[in-house]
Amino acid sequence: MTQDLDHPEQLRRLVAAVALGDRAAFRRLYDATSAKLFGFALRILRKDELAEEALQDAFVSIWHAAAGYQPHLAAPQTWMTTIVRNKALDILRRQDDTVELDAQQFDTDLLLAMQDPAAGPHDRVQMRDEARALAYCMGVLEGRQRQAIGMAYLHDLSHSEVAAQLSLPIGTVKTWIRRGLEKLKTCLSKREPA
Repeated sequence: MTQDLDHPEQLRRLVAAVALGDRAAFRRLYDATSAKLFGFALRILRKDELAEEALQDAFVSIWHAAAGYQPHLAAPQTWMTTIVRNKALDILRRQDDTVELDAQQFDTDLLLAMQDPAAGPHDRVQMRDEARALAYCMGVLEGRQRQAIGMAYLHDLSHSEVAAQLSLPIGTVKTWIRRGLEKLKTCLSKREPA
């Protein structure tokens, strides 16, 4: 049964049910994805207890953010892996404020984390292509705009929290995020196969 749940369409259905507050669907989503996501967090953090913390934080965010999940932007596994990655990086930042983000390494880590021996070749290609498209389109954004979007959507910060952390007016942050999301949507739609 877990193998069926690894299929992106099944995961999309579970995320949609979680968005409606379905606790059983949340449990099934957790059971189907937590082992792979834990492994990904462990690769970043290198300690079981820190990876468990990142996974727990990520699933709290998944529960709260499921209603905002946009399937046309990323496959469910890609979306959840990105949340885990950001929670893991948050933990690293708390330990050492000098952590630098490496977009190339993120792309590589994301692709490695999504490798699933049970996934068919078509699923792997689709996940790899979606991850690359998202990484490419995020890379096209201006640095501060990319940072604001990442903080708001991947770190679950409010616009006012993003503004405070970046020492910017909230109106500027809202404009950057809105325009950045428009650019992402345009970029991703151009990269979709015809």
